[in-house]
Amino acid sequence: MEETKNINETQENQVNPETPEAPENPESPENPETQESPESPEERIAALEKEVAAHKDAYLRLMAEFDNYRKNTAKDKQALLKYGGEGVLKELLPVIDDFERGLASLGTSDDLEGVKQGVELIYQKFTGFLAKNKVTEIPAAAGDDFDDTLHEAITTFPAPTPDLKGKIIDCPTKGYKLDDKVIRFAKVVVGA
Repeated sequence: MEETKNINETQENQVNPETPEAPENPESPENPETQESPESPEERIAALEKEVAAHKDAYLRLMAEFDNYRKNTAKDKQALLKYGGEGVLKELLPVIDDFERGLASLGTSDDLEGVKQGVELIYQKFTGFLAKNKVTEIPAAAGDDFDDTLHEAITTFPAPTPDLKGKIIDCPTKGYKLDDKVIRFAKVVVGA
């Protein structure tokens, strides 16, 4: 019997994990959330109005910064569209200078072979400029298959041989691509 009494006393002294601990006194000074503020309602309203004004000011400043960013971006985009080709055109100016020198020498030179070589050099310089800027010629030789993604048929002509039917017979105007984009279709005559 004494054992049962000791067990009961031990159980009463132990904390039961299922029973919740006594809640803290909500009015106690350890719980700052429920403490009454020493401010009056008018002071609290004034503080909140001041906080709202600060948030409004920050919002207006952010909106002004975004508007300036938008305007600067639009101005930069417009300048890029207007002057975007400047670098390419600067590289083209030496070729134009060579053409002008060649034209000036046409009137004074009696050496037809020298003029031909000069024109060929200018042509090579110009094609090198195009290659440097990733402009490539679209192949369109007689006998090639007609491809409507690369070629533009300007007319059809009776095919001189049956194997040229539906194929390119002639290419009066070359076509060009910039990287993989066609910037001018090759104008071709197709055999019918």
